[in-house]
Amino acid sequence: MLAGGLSRRMGRPKLLLDLRGRPVIRRTVEALVGRVEDIVVVTGTEDAALREALAGLEVRLVNNPRPQNGQGSSIAVGVGALKPWTRAALIVLGDQPRLPESVVPALVETFTRTGKPIVVPVYRGVQGNPVLFGNEVFAELAALAGDAGGKAVVEAKPERVARIQFDLPMPADLDTPEDYARLHVK
Repeated sequence: MLAGGLSRRMGRPKLLLDLRGRPVIRRTVEALVGRVEDIVVVTGTEDAALREALAGLEVRLVNNPRPQNGQGSSIAVGVGALKPWTRAALIVLGDQPRLPESVVPALVETFTRTGKPIVVPVYRGVQGNPVLFGNEVFAELAALAGDAGGKAVVEAKPERVARIQFDLPMPADLDTPEDYARLHVK
């Protein structure tokens, strides 16, 4: 789970904002508990506060010492923290607390059924997150830098990508004060 961003557009640490009684990051992580084997949360400048927000949950936290280098650097840190026998990694955004329950199981099932090393959700025609990556592309993820994230790996060889169509709106993420206000009314 990527939680190392700098929250520039929000103007304050967005993952620590309250969302119906719990921090955004806690809600996002709780949605994954029991759905994946090992949750690795990549933190940045808010490491101590994120650790506190996630206290009591079975997660491993690793710190990206250079979060200003962009999302790619956080992905590389996260991949570096995976256990050696990891078959696949689901890259989840910490600021998407309302990911529909059907998405993660569908990604895992498609990965198992197709054998494709990358599985991407498409929400009403728009490619989104989270994305599942098989271990055969971990080296590419570990080499990432900058803000592009895993998109370059997805686009590098289209034949190795399985896309799942969801008749759902793109899950809202939290980048601006307006996004936060919208999340509160839902």
